[in-house]
Amino acid sequence: MGVSLVYLSRIQGCEQMPDSNEQVRVDKWLWAARFFKTRSLASKAAAGGKVFVNGRRCKPSRGISIDDELHIHKAQMEFVVKVKGLSSRRGPAVVARELYEETADSVKNREEQRRERSLFYAGQTMPAKRPGKRDRRKIKEFIRKGE
Repeated sequence: MGVSLVYLSRIQGCEQMPDSNEQVRVDKWLWAARFFKTRSLASKAAAGGKVFVNGRRCKPSRGISIDDELHIHKAQMEFVVKVKGLSSRRGPAVVARELYEETADSVKNREEQRRERSLFYAGQTMPAKRPGKRDRRKIKEFIRKGE
């Protein structure tokens, strides 16, 4: 399911082959690779210490190039990716997926975390409806008994 380099260069304006030492800002790349929905969220994540480039904390304006390794902490997930292409414009998800390659360990760790979260919430059930007036009184009475 590879996308041709010609298609990538026409649609995305991205560079797949390391012809030069061209760099793209971290926040723009994270947004273009669809790790964050908006560029401001990507910028806040980089400024807040959630993004590491080659093992070092970075600012949003830090330039990245091809073959850099990024550690991205997003919510409860951690991604470890290697940059395969550069783009400063957001495009289709198929093109965005070609900009990076996630490591096997990262995929395995995220799968384990997903499984642990699903097991954690497995025993909890949501009520069928919101509590009514009588139910709320019973809940308050139950809580006050403990005091």
